[in-house]
Amino acid sequence: MRIAFLCKRRYMGKDVIAERYARLYEIPFQLARLGHDVCGFCLSYQGHEAGEWVHDTDSGPGRLVWESRSLGRLYVPALVGYPLHLRHRLREFAPDIVIGASDIPHVALGAWLAKRMNRPYVADLYDNFESFGQARIPGLVGALRRATRSAGLVTTTSEPLSELVRAGYQARGEVIAMPSTVDTAVFRPRDQAACRRRLGLPAEGVLVGTAGNLRKDKGVDALYAAWPAVAAAHPSAQLVLAGPHDHDFPPLRHARVHYLGMLPHARTAELFCALDVGVIYLRDTAFGRYCFPQKAYEMLACELPLVAAAVGVMPALLADTPAALYRAEDAHDLARAITAQLADRHRPNIAIEDWAALIRYLEPRLKALCARTV
Repeated sequence: MRIAFLCKRRYMGKDVIAERYARLYEIPFQLARLGHDVCGFCLSYQGHEAGEWVHDTDSGPGRLVWESRSLGRLYVPALVGYPLHLRHRLREFAPDIVIGASDIPHVALGAWLAKRMNRPYVADLYDNFESFGQARIPGLVGALRRATRSAGLVTTTSEPLSELVRAGYQARGEVIAMPSTVDTAVFRPRDQAACRRRLGLPAEGVLVGTAGNLRKDKGVDALYAAWPAVAAAHPSAQLVLAGPHDHDFPPLRHARVHYLGMLPHARTAELFCALDVGVIYLRDTAFGRYCFPQKAYEMLACELPLVAAAVGVMPALLADTPAALYRAEDAHDLARAITAQLADRHRPNIAIEDWAALIRYLEPRLKALCARTV
């Protein structure tokens, strides 16, 4: 198949092309590894370098080419002209199928292009995009719902989001949950002492922590509020944090709190292997209820015991370790869950498939869509 994949350039704070990061990279990359001719069309809202990159797939006749354009300084004219540019490029590329991903504009644009080219369309929703700031722009939520409803296949990052798409959006095509998994060559068990040493963390004591978005609107304030109770109950406990934060809500300042700043992806795996208990905080919001925290799979792949807010997919994921769940935004209950995990260190028995396995599961559905339009 010839596959056009549309997405934004920056995703979860990473450059999709340069850093070859996560879901938005792995879907086209793994399809190319299966022998397909894939062209990823990226739009940068932040002014990344424009250009074309060919990425080696290390197998067979498949091919992955990335094209990137930037909105630059002339933001509005570039944004208005991009759909016509992309229509021209897709006519040249002549895809058999179009996949739109990453945010509302790209899902809506993908549906518009697929319809004009009479090609099957797939929408990939890695979160509930209605919880994004873009959703406040008049007309975009309606465009998202229409595009998703018209898709022959919709992939979502969680089963709750799949249910929303089926019932709320009334999707006419197949809807499947395809959680964002991890690179198990990176996220794997490692020697705890060596990881602590490489990160400059204390060799002794118990370490509790997390890596990711340390912003208040994501729920990190519950962790900060819970920490004094955990520290009092465990004199050897220390808190380790990594990731971006609000300027007006910085990480805790304390002798037993370590802030590592922004860590590269591979160093995050070292952090999770250095910890004794990981924390996944979520708020009970439109975002929290439908997301699948990739951090959960990263921690589990590192065999790290964890605690998580009982929101969205997490109660099902941690069904056999219910003591590891806490009531969202309840600092007292979070302290209780962390203390329980420090005592028992229970880990759910969950098999984590890598990206290659997930895309092998997706590929026959894409071929079936193409076959129906021949």
